[in-house]
Amino acid sequence: MNKVNLLTRLIVLNLLAVLVYSCGGSSELEKKKAELDEKRKELMELQSQISDLEKQVAELDTATGDATGTILVSSYNVEAKPFVHKVEVRGSVASRKNVLMSAETMGRIERINVSEGQAVRKGDLLLQIDSDIIANNVSEVETQIELAKTVYERQENLWKQNIGTEIQYLQAKNNYESLERRLATLKSQLSQYYVKAPFSGIVDEIPVKIGEMAQPGLPLVRIVNPDEMYVAADVSEAFLGKFEAGQEVEVIFPVQNVTLKSKIISVGNVINDQNRTFKIEVALPSKKDFKFRPNQVAMLSLVDYLKKDALSVPTNVIQSDAGGKFVYTIGMKDGKRVAQKVAVQTGKSFENMTEIVAGLSNGANVINQGFRNVTNGAEISVSSASL
Repeated sequence: MNKVNLLTRLIVLNLLAVLVYSCGGSSELEKKKAELDEKRKELMELQSQISDLEKQVAELDTATGDATGTILVSSYNVEAKPFVHKVEVRGSVASRKNVLMSAETMGRIERINVSEGQAVRKGDLLLQIDSDIIANNVSEVETQIELAKTVYERQENLWKQNIGTEIQYLQAKNNYESLERRLATLKSQLSQYYVKAPFSGIVDEIPVKIGEMAQPGLPLVRIVNPDEMYVAADVSEAFLGKFEAGQEVEVIFPVQNVTLKSKIISVGNVINDQNRTFKIEVALPSKKDFKFRPNQVAMLSLVDYLKKDALSVPTNVIQSDAGGKFVYTIGMKDGKRVAQKVAVQTGKSFENMTEIVAGLSNGANVINQGFRNVTNGAEISVSSASL
C-alpha cells in the first residue's frame, strides 16, 4: 500500500512538472511571436521610408537623362548685382559713465544712503565718512573768523581816521584773510567725507559696509549710466582702412539672441603693439525691452568689402583641376545645348556665394545642378533656369 501511494505521488509530481514546463514554453513562444510581429512592423515602416526617400532622390536627381540620352541639368543666370563680404568681430559693452568712486580721506564709514540697483541723481549723497574732527575744526575757525573780522573792521575804521599804526591795520587784515583761506581749506577737506554722485545713474556696486575703515584709494561705490553705453571691439590691423565712422553695422548679442542695427561712431588710429589690433566703437541704440550691461558680450557684423555690380555664382558650382578653377555654362553647338567648361578667377566668398572677377560675363547661364555629371561638350537638356 505504501509502495502504491509512493508511485502515485511520483506520477503526480511528473505530471505537474510536464504541465509547468508546457506552460512555460507556451509563454516563451508567445513572447517570441510578439517580438517577431514588432520587428515585422518595424521592417514595413523602414521599407516605406526607403521607398519615400527613393522617390525624393529621383525627383531631386537632375542628372537623370531623358529619353534622348541627354543629361538633365538646371542653370543659374549670372547677373551683375551688389556683393558684400562681412566679418564678425567679438566686442563687449562699455559705458562712458562707469565710475568706481574711491575714498579721498581716512575715517570710519558712518552712513550709506543708497543700495545697489538704486537710481540716483547728480549730487545725491551716497555715503558719509565720520567727519567729527574736521567738522569741529571748521566750527572753531568760523568762530575765530568772526572775531578777526570785527578786529579788522575796527582797525580799518581807525586807520581811515588816522588813528593807530599801519602795522596794526595790516596785521588785523592779514589775520582775517588767513583765517578765511584756512576755513576754505577745511571745508574742502570736509567735503571729502561726503561722497556724492558725480552724475545721474544706477548704483551698481557697494563693496563696503557701515563701520569699516575707509582710506585713500579704497573703492566705495560704483555708479553706471545706462544711457551712454557702446560696444568696443579690437579689430586686426589686417582690416585697416576697411571701416569708417558712420558705417552701418549689425550688433549681435548671441546669448540673448538679439540683433540690432547701428553705426560705427569711431575708429582708432593707434595699433596696439601687444596684439596688433585697433579699436572701433559702435553706438548702442536705445531699446526699452532690452537692457545693456557693461562687459556684456556682443558680436559685430562688419562689411569689409562691397562691390555694387559684381558677378557671383553659388560657391559649390566652382570646380578645380590642374588648369585651375572652372564652371560649366550652357552653350549651343549644332543647334543643341551643350555644357561648356569656362575657366574663372574668383574673389571673395560669403554666405555660399563667390564673386567671379574674370571668366564670366553678365547674363551667362551657369549649370548649378547636375554639373558634376557633365563634361565639356556634353549634350544637355535644361529643366529650369533658377537658383
